[in-house]
Amino acid sequence: MVGSTGKLHFKRLPQHIGVIPDGNRRWAQASGLPKEAGYARGVNPGFQLYEICLELGIKELTLYGFTQDNTKRPAVQRMAFQQACIDAVQRISTRDAALLVIGNTSSPLFPPELLPFTRRTIFGQGSIKVNFLVNYGWQWDLSQCAGGENCTRKSGKDLISSLASADISRIDLIIRWGGRKRLSGFLPVQSVYADFYTVDALWPDFQPEHLYEALRWYENQDITLGG
Repeated sequence: MVGSTGKLHFKRLPQHIGVIPDGNRRWAQASGLPKEAGYARGVNPGFQLYEICLELGIKELTLYGFTQDNTKRPAVQRMAFQQACIDAVQRISTRDAALLVIGNTSSPLFPPELLPFTRRTIFGQGSIKVNFLVNYGWQWDLSQCAGGENCTRKSGKDLISSLASADISRIDLIIRWGGRKRLSGFLPVQSVYADFYTVDALWPDFQPEHLYEALRWYENQDITLGG
């Protein structure tokens, strides 16, 4: 709905949106390009989505960069998505964001250029938390619990505070581009009560209307958190 000021208005917005930007390789193949060419094409859509979320007043945005499983792909693809993540993070760092990169930094597959962003850093006014999952694995995340101690002995609150991703809040809405309907290990603890919306379009073909459609769908969901 468009309000009297001409801006889009929603009766309820998620505080935290998670984004799974899938379909880069499929887009490249359909465009007659090598698979690795799709990753660079995904940077601008991420920036567009960030700008819209900032304007709407979304409080937190988490984007899947690449997973530890993704690093099993051919080296030329691996280097391409590593560079795309570097470009995206460095670009957001010049804007208005409270920026955090989460991933296994002890692995040589974590881009060293992103090490300065592994502690949340404020750029501009820090109006929106922006999290990038880079060389992220759900098992790695959970294994950080209590520094390797038996997690079953910890309370739920203590367990969550021990996660590698502890500084990322519970997610309200996850949007996945590319038509596939799976979480792919995306922040399993923070996603426990998230609503899940799938966009059939491939990520490099991102359009603002994809996000608006997801938000219109979300505002009509019955949010109970199990209650």
